[in-house]
Amino acid sequence: MHSFSQGLRRLFKFFRNRGLAPGKTPQGNRLSQLLASSLICTVAISAFADEGMWLFEDLPLEHLKQKYEFQPTAAWKEHVMLSSVRFNSGGSASFVSSRGLVLTNHHVAADTLQKLSTPKNNYLEDGFLASSHAEELKSPDLELNQLVSISDVTDRVNKAVSASHSSDEAYRARRAVMAQIEKEALDESGLRSDVVTLFGGAKYHLYRYKKYTDVRLVWAPESRAAFFGGDADNFEYPRYNLDVALFRVYENGIPVPVEHFLKMSECGAQEEELVLVSGNPGRTRRSYTIAALKQLRDRRLPRALDLFRRREVLLQQFGLEGAEQRRRAQKELFSVQNRRKAYTGMLAGLSDPGLIAAKQTAEKSLRAEVQGRELHYAIDAWDKIAGAQARVSLQENRLASLSHLSRYYRLAEKIVLMTGEDEKPSDERLREFRSSARKSLEHDLFSPAPIYDDLEQAKLADALAYFAQLRGGDDPLVTSVLAGLSPVERAARLIQGTRLKEVAQRRQLAAGGSEAVARSSDPMIRLVRLIEPEYRRNRQVAEEAAEVKRQAYGHILTAKVAIEGTSDYPDATFTLRLAFGVVRGYVENRQVIPPWTTLGGAYDHQERHGGKDAWRLPVGWHQHRKDVDLAVPLNFICTVDIVGGNSGSPVINRAGELVGVIFDGNIQSLTADYLYSEKVSRAVAVHSTGIRESLRNIYGAGDLADELGQ
Repeated sequence: MHSFSQGLRRLFKFFRNRGLAPGKTPQGNRLSQLLASSLICTVAISAFADEGMWLFEDLPLEHLKQKYEFQPTAAWKEHVMLSSVRFNSGGSASFVSSRGLVLTNHHVAADTLQKLSTPKNNYLEDGFLASSHAEELKSPDLELNQLVSISDVTDRVNKAVSASHSSDEAYRARRAVMAQIEKEALDESGLRSDVVTLFGGAKYHLYRYKKYTDVRLVWAPESRAAFFGGDADNFEYPRYNLDVALFRVYENGIPVPVEHFLKMSECGAQEEELVLVSGNPGRTRRSYTIAALKQLRDRRLPRALDLFRRREVLLQQFGLEGAEQRRRAQKELFSVQNRRKAYTGMLAGLSDPGLIAAKQTAEKSLRAEVQGRELHYAIDAWDKIAGAQARVSLQENRLASLSHLSRYYRLAEKIVLMTGEDEKPSDERLREFRSSARKSLEHDLFSPAPIYDDLEQAKLADALAYFAQLRGGDDPLVTSVLAGLSPVERAARLIQGTRLKEVAQRRQLAAGGSEAVARSSDPMIRLVRLIEPEYRRNRQVAEEAAEVKRQAYGHILTAKVAIEGTSDYPDATFTLRLAFGVVRGYVENRQVIPPWTTLGGAYDHQERHGGKDAWRLPVGWHQHRKDVDLAVPLNFICTVDIVGGNSGSPVINRAGELVGVIFDGNIQSLTADYLYSEKVSRAVAVHSTGIRESLRNIYGAGDLADELGQ
């Protein structure tokens, strides 16, 4: 306790010297309380911060019990797991009614909203509401996955790889056994079956999913309500966004009766309340070595940002050509801007010398412990990772140059690769073409979603120009790809000549196999065939390097557990995890940031910005302002550990009731891919009471509001 008191005094002195001590602001008492809470958390339980995206089968039960007096039962975990849903387009969701109603974010739904829209009905911009089941709109290619079981298959996977295997042999052996496990599971259960790599390769789990492919749009607000404040407010807080949407799952033409769904909390999230988030965080890099982080900082993130910036300008310019062009580019422009801002924050975090120094110190300490304890299996793991990184770095420009972003190109690439892989046994194919993944692959490949030639042509021209820029104009493959034309002219001929817009043509090529592909005169197919040999060579190098890193990271994490004697959570893999924290504000620039905003605050936010541009609420919000309870919370923040992929995740209380829906993080949370800090990093969610109030009194959807949780 003596050391705690000294630490507390030092931290209060730190804040006082920076003008942040209690009493220095008009909100002195509130600031004092918040600082005290923050300091106690920082000093007293720094080793027990609410960090982690935990496996459902390995939750930190003792921590939850000691800190929150919460003991989730097996029945509680199963109910939450089965109530959670994953969108194949990227994002999370939850069942919220017994009649198959699914709640997610508007921006997770945006891909489907764009595909359902027409020049006459812009559902992404103007929103949508079905007045009956008959009016609900079927998505052309959406797939929802409900995780139903988890099995540990580590021993079987590891036994397939021996120490005598080369990296190529090890990769092939591991790929083969994983494909075998997935096929056996699919044949046995009929469920989508994925073997997931955890802890860098120290563990392998088999996840089985119930798939829903008849998914229909029920309601979505206008983009001005869902993304109120636009790019300027993105990743900021306070926020005032109704970033939610509702779908319904069907089977055999009728809504699916659902046993496990989330009931609604009467009051929603409360300040300092324990909340939990069940979702599918994308990819984190918290176990990365210093060598890997530096490569990310110096090469991968800057290259990605360069591509996002040029694509953003391209889409903005395309949208200036007319209202219809703007509509066609709208969803992709939002996605690119979102990623550009997120990657900018990630790069800024990695450019902080203090962060790198802290990581370097921790790595040096762990390596010394490994050496001292003679954990021989892990001693050279860091050097192996650095060597693999170096091999991949030599070809990164070439790999990046092959990332054509035209939808037509991606369709052609899938057809060419799939027909080639189909000639091999399933366990020897590239992972995405294994037989257990075929239905999901074909669901995307044969999607009837609209493709716009003018937008595809603009994107492909830019991609070809970027291809030439990265490789050089005299590169032999560049010369062959451009065929004596400029990128603009070549893109025009490719787009105008391809027949891949026709689903029947895609089906015909896929059914005809490699012979049909070889005979095809479609210019997009021929382009992919031209690039295919180098694509396969580069991919083999990348996957061999990935195998080296997989084994090395597995050894490092095994050694870490052996030294520290504690369990941990693995890096995120876009699979279901449970995270937790409390509803809590923070201090920024000497200002207290409260934990929630209100519906009334949205109107005030508009007035502060003069009701211009992105700060103009939809017409319906003004028409029904008198009907709205302006004191109802709209957004709130919590200390829960999230990253991209968690969008749409349900926020629940200890009773398993829905209190909100994750839709963003604040700007301080953008380092979460490789570092978590609960001091000012916050997850941002839509408050459950704000959802119901908006449905009932702004959108006139009282029936939907009543169905939530029923």
